[in-house]
Formats: sequence, C-alpha cells, structure tokens
Amino acid sequence: MKIVTWNCNGAFRKKFEAISAIKADIYVIQECENPKECKDEKYNSWAKNYLWIGDTKNKGIGIFSNRNSINLTKLDWSNSFEDHSVKHFLPCRVNDEFNILGVWTHQNNSPTFGYIGQFWKYLQVNQDNLNNTIIAGDFNSNAIWDKWDRWWNHSDVVKQLNQTGIVSLYHEQYKEDQGSETRPTFFFRRKSERPYHIDYFFADREFSSRLKKLEVGEIHTWIELSDHVPIICEFHQP
Repeated sequence: MKIVTWNCNGAFRKKFEAISAIKADIYVIQECENPKECKDEKYNSWAKNYLWIGDTKNKGIGIFSNRNSINLTKLDWSNSFEDHSVKHFLPCRVNDEFNILGVWTHQNNSPTFGYIGQFWKYLQVNQDNLNNTIIAGDFNSNAIWDKWDRWWNHSDVVKQLNQTGIVSLYHEQYKEDQGSETRPTFFFRRKSERPYHIDYFFADREFSSRLKKLEVGEIHTWIELSDHVPIICEFHQP
C-alpha cells in the first residue's frame, strides 16, 4: 500500500498527472479543486473515486484513489469543539480495513487557535476515533514555532498523539527530533533558502511497524508545480 500527501498549491487539474506518476494507491491532496464542480474533462476522468471538502469549489482537501479495489467511505467524525467549527479535516474508511484522516489546517480566523490549534481542538473530540488510523497532510506547523504560554503547541500535540500510541512516521524512520528535520516539505514563496518541514504522516504502531519506506520529494522536481513537495509512504501488507 502506497499513500501520498501533497499540498498542490492550487490548480490540481493541471498537476494531477505529475503526482499520478508516483503510482500510489491513495492520494491526500490539499488545495485542490472539487472535481464535481470542475469542467476539466481529464481531471474529472481521473477523479472518479474520491472524497472532497472545502470552503470554495477551487480550494479544498481531497482523498483520491484510482484503484478499483479501494473503497473510500466518509466518516462522520465531529468537526466542532465548544461550538466552534474547525478545518479542514477529512476522515474516511478504506475498504472497511483502516482509516485515513486527511489534514489541511487553517488559521480559521482564530486569534489564538490557528493551524496546530485547529488540530489540537479536533484531537480533543476525536482522539478515541484514531485507532487503526493514518493521519496525513499539511499541518502548517513545526516545533520551532512553539510558544511557551500555550498548551496546544506542536510539541504538545505530538506528545498527546504519542501517549495514544500514534507516532510521526518521518521521525520514526529518520531518527530526527521534532523541529530538527533535515528534509523540508515546504519552501516559503518557493525559495530554496526558506525551507520548512510542515507536512506529516502520523500513524499508530501497527502501521509504523509495517512501514516499508517514507520519502520526501525533491525541490527540483516539484518547485515549478507547488511550494510543497509530496511525502510518500509505502507499507508492507499485514
């Protein structure tokens, strides 16, 4: 099983063929168009098996598969915390075997709970749902931006996930500390001198023990298409 997460930086209808060359089983794509409301015939033909949510038809998060053997079913997990809606989180069931939670965190007009704060809120109401789950996406977050007076920092979220048996697959494979990543996933304004690691795969020990390899895309391959590079995870069959 091969799964890819990638923030395509919009206009996915013009870029899906590039990511398809990876030949993954499942693609978790941020900032993509809603195929249902897109008039591009090639994109529509490619996106026959998908789930999608978003604020506008032009930018949302989608989970796609081109495999006829894969069934994606949207899960009804809570999307609100203390009457505040958080975004964007797309949970789905894959073949009634495991879950994928697609993530694209937002500022969401919150003065304090933007980005990782959004995921922290989502985690508080959905933590019990995360068994047998792969979490993949653009978190817009890194431990280097932790603030001393907040309990929903990146490091706090990672700690809470770890306490429930969920780990970062990148950090498991490369044995690097949070905030000390040597393989960036995002280049601010597409500049090589402004690299950050803000995209992640998290999963429970069942999946981490089956991880075959995790690869981070190279800047020279993807920078013309997006300010993010994809992360590719491949798992051994159980």
